[in-house]
Amino acid sequence: MQAWKDYQEKNKDRFLNELLDLLRIPSVSAKKEHKADMERCAEAVKQRLLEAGADKVEIYPLEGGHPIVYGEKIIDPAKPTVLVYGHYDVQPPEPLELWKSGPFEPTIIDGKIFARGSCDDKGQFYMHVKALETLVQTNTLSNNIKFCIEGEEEVGSPNLGKFVASHKELLKADCILISDSAMISLETPSIDIGVRGLSYIEVEVTGPNRDLHSGVYGGAVANPITILAKMIASLHDENNHITIPGFYDDVVVSTPEERDLMARAPFDEKEYAEDLGVKELWGEKGYTTNERTGIRPTIELNGIWGGYTGEGAKTVLPSKAFAKISARLVPNQQSDKMTEILINHLQKIAPPYVTVKASLHHGGEPYMTPIDSKAYKAAAKAMETTFGKTPIPVRGGGSIPICALFEKELGIKIVFMGFGLDSDNLHSPNEKFNLANFYKGIETIPYFHQYFTEMS
Repeated sequence: MQAWKDYQEKNKDRFLNELLDLLRIPSVSAKKEHKADMERCAEAVKQRLLEAGADKVEIYPLEGGHPIVYGEKIIDPAKPTVLVYGHYDVQPPEPLELWKSGPFEPTIIDGKIFARGSCDDKGQFYMHVKALETLVQTNTLSNNIKFCIEGEEEVGSPNLGKFVASHKELLKADCILISDSAMISLETPSIDIGVRGLSYIEVEVTGPNRDLHSGVYGGAVANPITILAKMIASLHDENNHITIPGFYDDVVVSTPEERDLMARAPFDEKEYAEDLGVKELWGEKGYTTNERTGIRPTIELNGIWGGYTGEGAKTVLPSKAFAKISARLVPNQQSDKMTEILINHLQKIAPPYVTVKASLHHGGEPYMTPIDSKAYKAAAKAMETTFGKTPIPVRGGGSIPICALFEKELGIKIVFMGFGLDSDNLHSPNEKFNLANFYKGIETIPYFHQYFTEMS
């Protein structure tokens, strides 16, 4: 619609500057020292929603956690309602020395915003705030819009379930719209039709009751780091197939038709490897790279430490070794069951000269979006309108644990309409978000609301 385009073009510099201000707030949910920053960011989100035209915005504090920002623009209770979900918290920025610019000093280089949270998820949820403003200011809003912007997604949304269960009427809607996902490219638009689940644990392996002199005791006492490394290495066989008994029991194997559909997405394996700086790719035998990151479950080592890691030398045989391990899950794997299987296996394979303790950090269920739903059709039509191409349905490799929770509590379907790229360095140094993608999202989202209203 020309009115939308004109308004967005006139205000694009302001839209960008508002996002940059939001990115300057170090809203790291995982670190206690950023509690005040989290509250400051929630207040900023509230203010931006009010400025965009929301009639009601409230900050809901969560006991022991970070607040949720709720906003709404209700034009007619009889009209369809879309609930927009996003999160204002971000990943820790470390290692800081690998950033080309300060993680909370947003810098624009070659048409890209470099900053922690630029794509995940401040830049993406802010597209929806500016889309609301566009609709309100051009007097073209045809449906009700609600916002649920949380501050704990990056730590597993531990309090969101309780909030949703106790605020069902507040969050009542006809669909949930999420832009916390990626697309193939601006040239090849796509829509995630599924995300993987997650089981994330921490493991502690203990050998002797104290750190030992590696000369006096080395060779006589098992080194927990060595044992932990061997245990982790044993989780994959020579074909990179996971060796844990029962791990694949509940996996829904994709049909040949689904695999053929995935194969239609353009993918250059050589370019993919070059971008990552690796000579060869690695993964489960019998599956393509896209299949390995979409339709297959995985186990990854997210961190490992123990002993002396400071400057200089200290010849120590450590008492303990630690690791953080995550499993990405696919339908119909259940996170609770898979966590139990993983922990039990690690304890079972531990040799008698060490003891193993394991605890759950957080988990979440896999989720699939039906492509015959009104919400998916509206998203596909919206993207086709602004991109000039029908988006390709793809399976995302990441996890959004709240998806299954929302559907269970609210009884409505979710549609993903992400405008980020897999190469945007999410959770890594130099996270970025293309300005073109940011503006394309603001351009496309109003069409979703229009088409969803027409189809409802």
